Amino acid sequence: MQLGVIGLGRMGQIVVDRSLDAGHDVVAFDLSAEATAEAAEAGAEPADSVADLCDRLGDEMRIWLMVPAGDAVDATLEDLEPHLDADDVVVDGGNSHFEASLRRAEATDAAYLDCGTSGGPASAEAGFSLMVGGPEWAYEALVPVFDAVATGPAGHDRMGESGSGHYVKMVHNGVEYALMQAYGEGFELLADGRFDLDMESVARTWNNGAVIRSWLLELCEEAFREEGNDLGDVADHVAGGSTGTWTVQEALEQEVPVPLIYQALAERFDSRNEGRFSRKLANRLRYGFGRHDVKRVDE
Repeated sequence: MQLGVIGLGRMGQIVVDRSLDAGHDVVAFDLSAEATAEAAEAGAEPADSVADLCDRLGDEMRIWLMVPAGDAVDATLEDLEPHLDADDVVVDGGNSHFEASLRRAEATDAAYLDCGTSGGPASAEAGFSLMVGGPEWAYEALVPVFDAVATGPAGHDRMGESGSGHYVKMVHNGVEYALMQAYGEGFELLADGRFDLDMESVARTWNNGAVIRSWLLELCEEAFREEGNDLGDVADHVAGGSTGTWTVQEALEQEVPVPLIYQALAERFDSRNEGRFSRKLANRLRYGFGRHDVKRVDE
């Protein structure tokens, strides 16, 4: 099928590459001419504007947005508006707030799919996990592309009506915060405990058959291997977006207790204070799964 991709950062380029690899035709556009040129080198048809992209797609357009959440999504939709009708489908693959996705679904002439995307740049080869909300017919129309961009048919599903995809991704990120905090605290106790331990060895052993094995634990092993047993000069500073905050806010709204997720969020806020081992590990883990910059002590 033919797919238009708008937004060609790290994640957008992966959508382009995996779609091309699966045999789909891709028309690509980014405000950066260099990013558009990179997509063209991979085999995509370059467009020099949103209007040009729409002209190249023709009838019944399928467009994937991978632009930063917030104003950029609204600005792109405003540029698309004159070209869209009810037979078109727009996918928002960014970390938009689910309420913003509800608003956009109601305001957009095309069918709007809010697509929570997990896996980060490190999943370029394996594929993403995609949590999709919106009209069922629109989801079914995009299944061939979702199969390509995700890990396969098992790597994506329709969560429900509009807003549900980004809602599930929001909660996913809250769980991610808590898991990172739990690993950090466990390794902090080992680092400051009774024995002189090799942290890489502990992580590797745990990840082979133990109950707590996971990809995050694999990234712990990678962090200790590359940074050293004490994580070297990795700073005790854990950055992050707004999704963890949104999760806690929604929990308060729904009166659902989420003490572990809240505490992990509070630890991130507190990471501007004195250094802690657990937050140093969380800082390094964000590089492992998302290739986010690792803040160092002297930065």
